[in-house]
Amino acid sequence: MPKVYFINTNKAHNPKSEREMVQNHKCAAYYTPWKYYIDTIEANDLVFLYSSDVGVIGRGIATGIVELKDYEDNENEEHYMHLNRFELLEKPLKAAEVTSVIRNTAGDDFKIQWNQTMILIPHQFGIRVWQHITKHCL
Repeated sequence: MPKVYFINTNKAHNPKSEREMVQNHKCAAYYTPWKYYIDTIEANDLVFLYSSDVGVIGRGIATGIVELKDYEDNENEEHYMHLNRFELLEKPLKAAEVTSVIRNTAGDDFKIQWNQTMILIPHQFGIRVWQHITKHCL
């Protein structure tokens, strides 16, 4: 069964990172240890791009192929993966709304700590978020 990830766009540290992820339909992470998190994403995993203080801004399906790139003049410090069926949300889905959608299935005790590079959530919760975005955010 595919996994589901929220990937932080790194906007707080470098706004160009978020623009590049959106323009190139990819998820990415930078420097050790965070860049290696991208290496764990497999083909057909669901990926949501999360922008700090904005919410989920995009989504796609992982290709499973990790690419390396120089970042800020440092060799191979960006690990990234292209996302198939990439869609930019017309209306970002705020963190509180994501939590609310998941709580409808998981119960009121469910929490997400958003200040992380990558967050893995159970597949059944990710599907609910995907469906909510399809109905309300595209």
